[in-house]
Amino acid sequence: MSAPAALRAPGLALLAGIFAITAAWGFQIIGGYLPCKLCLEERLFYYVGLPILLVGILLSKRMPRLARLLYFVGGAIFLGGSVLAGYHTGAEWKLWEGPSDCGGAPTVVNSAADLMAAVKGTRLVSCSEATISLFGLSFAGWDTLSMLFIGLMSWRGIFARRDALI
Repeated sequence: MSAPAALRAPGLALLAGIFAITAAWGFQIIGGYLPCKLCLEERLFYYVGLPILLVGILLSKRMPRLARLLYFVGGAIFLGGSVLAGYHTGAEWKLWEGPSDCGGAPTVVNSAADLMAAVKGTRLVSCSEATISLFGLSFAGWDTLSMLFIGLMSWRGIFARRDALI
C-alpha cells in the first residue's frame, strides 16, 4: 500500500532536503570543500525548513490543517532560499556582482600572533567563483534547483485531498 498523497510530496521534499544538506556537509568535511559566505547562509534555510516539514508530516493525520500550514511555511522558506541560491548562481555566472564582503569565515583574534596565524592559515572563498562544477552546475546552481523542488513539493502537500490524510 502506498503512502497517502498528503505525505508523499512533503516526504519527498524532506528526503531531498536531507540529501542536499548531507551532501553539502559531506563535500565540506570529507572532500575539503570550503563553503563561501553565501553557501553558509543558504544552509540556514535547510536548518529551519526541514524541521518544519518533519513536524508537518508527523502531524498530518491528527492535525491536517496545521500540517498544511506547516507545509506552506516550509515551502515558503525553501522558495525564499531558492532566491538566495539563484542570486549566488547569477554571481558565479557573472550576471551580476556578488557580495563585496564574501571571502572567509570569521576568526577570533586575541593577539598579534593569533592574527598572523589566521592570515597564514586562511583560504579565501569567493562567492562569485564556482570552485566545483557537477554536470555543468555549481553547488549554488544545484542548491537553487534543490530548494525549488523542496519548496514546490512542500506546497503540493497543501493541496492533497482531505480523505488522503486519514
